[in-house]
Order: sequence, then C-alpha cells, then structure tokens
Amino acid sequence: MARSELPLDQLAALRAPSAEDLARLGERILAGFPAEIRELLGMVPIRVEEWPDEAALLATECEDPLDLTGLYRAVPISERHAQAVPPAEPEMIFLYRLPILVEWAERGCALEEVVFDVLAHEIAHHLGMDEEGALRVEGRAERD
Repeated sequence: MARSELPLDQLAALRAPSAEDLARLGERILAGFPAEIRELLGMVPIRVEEWPDEAALLATECEDPLDLTGLYRAVPISERHAQAVPPAEPEMIFLYRLPILVEWAERGCALEEVVFDVLAHEIAHHLGMDEEGALRVEGRAERD
C-alpha cells in the first residue's frame, strides 16, 4: 500500500525525519563513498540545522532559504595547500533539514537520494569545484 493510500489515522502518525535521523543518514552515505574520497574528506563533520542562517544565505547569495539544502564551510582542499596558515574556522558540512525535506517531497524519491545529492555537491566544493562543477557531480549541470 502506498503512503497516499494509507488511512488518515496512519498518515497522522507519520513523522518527518529529525535532525538526528538526517545526521545518521548523512554519515551512512559518507561511509559508502569511495575510499579515495573519504581520505580526502578526512574528518569533516556533518551538522544538521533546521534552516540556513543569515550568514549562509549571504555567503551563497541565496535569497530563498528553501533553495539552500547544504553548505560546505571551510577552505577547499585546493586552496588549503596553497596557504601556509591554518583554516580560520573548523571545516563543516551543513545539511539544512527543512529545505531537504521540501526537496524530498517535491522530487518524490527516496530521502537517501536527496541527501546523497546534497553531500556529493558539498564534497565537490570541498575538493575545490565551483558551483558549475558541483552541479556536474550531481548530474544537474546544463548541457551545451
């Protein structure tokens, strides 16, 4: 029986994945990435927030918080090796729970697919790719 066919009392009992659920899912997905990628990532933690904060929206020039599902915050690997100073802030991959849940509902796919795409996008930034490169990793770049 599909979810849409569930009786209303059963639908009412369903709950959206929590921040902890998304963090565990993200960690599980990261563990499934190839060893070479995991090695380059090192110990970059995943932090789940309900919404992107104002600083994240400004940094990404994003006007609608629903458009920002994740953010890699730190110095990309490609730039880090060129600098002789330690990073000014801790490395972190942010997942924004509510925008991810909205995208999940809109796409009608497995939640794992959405979180995988967000993580792949943010890891691409960690590896030094610009937005166009990160979209290519996800398979969403415009084709010429």
